[in-house]
Amino acid sequence: MVMAFLLGSVVSVLSLAYAILDAAPITGPRQLATSTYTDTCKAIANSLSTSAGVYYIGHPLYAKGNAHWASSSSQNSACVIEPANSNDVSIIMEIISNTSTPFGIRSGGHATNPGFSSTPGVQIALFKLNEVTYRATRAMSDGSVGTVEIGAGLVWDDVYAALQPHNVAVVGGRVTGVGVGGFILGGGYSWLSNQYGLTIDTVTAFEVVLPNGTIAIATETTNSDLFFGLKVSPRLELVSSVTRAFQGGLNNFGIVTKFTLLAFPQGKVWGGLRTFTANQIDKINNATVDFVQKVNDSKAAIIIAYNFLLGQLGVSLLMFYDGPTPPAGVFERFTSIPYLSTDISTRTLSSLVRASPANATYGNRGAFNTVSLKTYSRSLINQVANQSESIQYWGKRLAPQANFISYDVEPFLPTMSDRSKGGAYPHDDFLVPLNLYFAWQGSSNDEEFIDAMRESTDLIYRQAVAEGQDVAGAKQIKYPNYAASAESLQSMYGSNMPRLKGIKDRYDPNNVMRLAGGYRF
Repeated sequence: MVMAFLLGSVVSVLSLAYAILDAAPITGPRQLATSTYTDTCKAIANSLSTSAGVYYIGHPLYAKGNAHWASSSSQNSACVIEPANSNDVSIIMEIISNTSTPFGIRSGGHATNPGFSSTPGVQIALFKLNEVTYRATRAMSDGSVGTVEIGAGLVWDDVYAALQPHNVAVVGGRVTGVGVGGFILGGGYSWLSNQYGLTIDTVTAFEVVLPNGTIAIATETTNSDLFFGLKVSPRLELVSSVTRAFQGGLNNFGIVTKFTLLAFPQGKVWGGLRTFTANQIDKINNATVDFVQKVNDSKAAIIIAYNFLLGQLGVSLLMFYDGPTPPAGVFERFTSIPYLSTDISTRTLSSLVRASPANATYGNRGAFNTVSLKTYSRSLINQVANQSESIQYWGKRLAPQANFISYDVEPFLPTMSDRSKGGAYPHDDFLVPLNLYFAWQGSSNDEEFIDAMRESTDLIYRQAVAEGQDVAGAKQIKYPNYAASAESLQSMYGSNMPRLKGIKDRYDPNNVMRLAGGYRF
């Protein structure tokens, strides 16, 4: 069940610095020998503000800065740097650029892909960038009632808690412990996405430190091509310059230090987790198909996870309604099924997110993979159910190293894409994600588990195509935050790639960002 909550965020929870990268080895600026990385650390330490921190192995904050939810994405860096503000980040980038030192950027540390937010060089931990500032406005036609500035070092739990006294929320992560940085830059599926779109659709401004150390503000009217690269959609006209490059473009363009998001009214919500034994799978499948076909209330959302945990197959269901009580007919097919455990209640959004056990597999090696679908049809749900039977097979085949295996069904409404404002990740053509997560022990087992995930996603993809879903070829656009580390950029950014590469060349002509891990142009 634990994986059901890993959804909202996940992979990339780094900072905006995780833009559209390629998994190819570094071929840009030369790297220094490992013995010189500490020299770069010392040069940075001598240049930062007194509020910044520089930590070496043996210090508790060194361990914190390198730690990740999935151990497969952790490395031991030469040092951990905690900048206190964007000026510190500017200094760090200048020195890194001049010395060609590899670096990583850590926001929430929820990445699973190796090297995506870690490095043997300089690890930049954004914890001190923790501002939450709400600015109220009159109610707007899009439903917003103001904006919120949030630092890139926050996790969503803290953002929701800070906004709760104002009775507003932002479109953010669904589970505890997920950082804002990589989540936003990869798109951002939220409990509120049916109403307001992906998180990236609600971003109005980015504060970003460019590879040369320049601090830039990117909006629709200022540096709008960068804004596009941080966002980008195939139907969006290129407006100005920098802004849209960040809209789903991860960290190819620099390090984002602050986001400005739209704020929406937020009262109590209804929801939580319910778990079921394997003998309820058929009833869960029937209820899921019924929900997909009949429920059009944009305030309602679910996640169904077929899990293999501790040698047992089971199902977990996350239900959410943006209101204190859901209307009749929305969740009854689910609530009538006998369950194993439940924590469904009316509560604050902050309480609901904090209650999710997203860190239950903390410290394991792990990986995500995904398939994009037009809908969850009956035949496709059956195929996922067949895969759930395969979970027992995966468990037997991969045991005893398999700690947790999960297939997460995430139905959304087309209203989500109606709110698309464009960005690097093309999402105005409605698709829904199927998310796979496997967790295991031992790096020697990495290849076997990743191959098993690939085999499984291929089976599901072929089933979707066979039933006539228009998701083949260029239509198979993968959600970046769920994508496997070996995924091609074309499968995530499609026809936006030439434009994004042009923006990358403009703002990073010396290819400094290739010194950081992640997907690269």
